[in-house]
Amino acid sequence: MEVAIVSDTHVPSRIDRIPDWVRDRLRAADHVVHAGDFDSADALATVEDIASDLTAVSGNTDVGLGLPAVETVTLGGVEFVVTHGTGSPVGYEDRVAETVRDHAGDGPTVGVGGHTHRVLDTVTDGVRLLNPGSATGAPPATQVTLLTAAVEQGSLTIRVHERER
Repeated sequence: MEVAIVSDTHVPSRIDRIPDWVRDRLRAADHVVHAGDFDSADALATVEDIASDLTAVSGNTDVGLGLPAVETVTLGGVEFVVTHGTGSPVGYEDRVAETVRDHAGDGPTVGVGGHTHRVLDTVTDGVRLLNPGSATGAPPATQVTLLTAAVEQGSLTIRVHERER
């Protein structure tokens, strides 16, 4: 199973649209995870239309979109705990790891966050954390980035996709 992981689209406040190559990746994925900051109802609707299946959370720019702050979904035997993340970069990984621990069940778990616009694949206090960066290259990002996860029988392999804005 292929999972496309994106965040921080910020359409239209920082960027006018989601790049075509990102749309193609979302369309091809079996499931899409969006870690918040759609920025508008139109951006959310665009991703909902493109994705065959979507798990999404609210970011700090998503007031009124009706999305949860944290969502969990199990795909290919791996539980994804999705949150946007908040605050300054200092302590970001610790805050996201704490949220993941608070919401994780038993079995293989990975945390997905956004907010920083920087790609991350690390382990913090025993929790694997992923951040796909910004799927539009919205500032302060300098590149358009997303992650794909090949998920099978409780294991996942992450691939970073990036291009110039």
